[in-house]
Amino acid sequence: MRADRIVDGFSFSLVTVGGMDATNQVIDLIERLQRQDINLILLNGCVISWFNVVDLHQVYAVGSIPLICVTYDNSEGLDQYFRELFPTTWQQRLQTYKQNGERTPITLKTEKTIFTRCLGVPLDEATGALNKFTVFGAIPEPIRVARLLARSLMKRHRKIL
Repeated sequence: MRADRIVDGFSFSLVTVGGMDATNQVIDLIERLQRQDINLILLNGCVISWFNVVDLHQVYAVGSIPLICVTYDNSEGLDQYFRELFPTTWQQRLQTYKQNGERTPITLKTEKTIFTRCLGVPLDEATGALNKFTVFGAIPEPIRVARLLARSLMKRHRKIL
């Protein structure tokens, strides 16, 4: 999505539910876009598809493109779930999750508080970008549009099967 909130393209990737491939799939997604004008990557969380953890530092390292990862709820963390649900890979998941860093709460112009992890962009600039892209509520438009599209594709995919 461009800064003027015009949608300027899509790319898709499949991540394994409960897998360990989220980081590579996000990187592949960015590389397949073949765009030199990407100024910011927004991620809707770093734990997706049932505890498949995205290594934010590895994604950022690909092109040094500023990255903002947002979540919407305060939590105690996921340590216990990693241990309980993934006895063979919990340590790797937990290590990646911890390396992603602590979340910083920010209050948007909409008066909603969200939690961010920012790489390559100062918090004040990240807040400005999030405010620019958040029309209402707490979800920035690029993420809201991506979620709508993903849900539509999932519904269609289920009908085909």
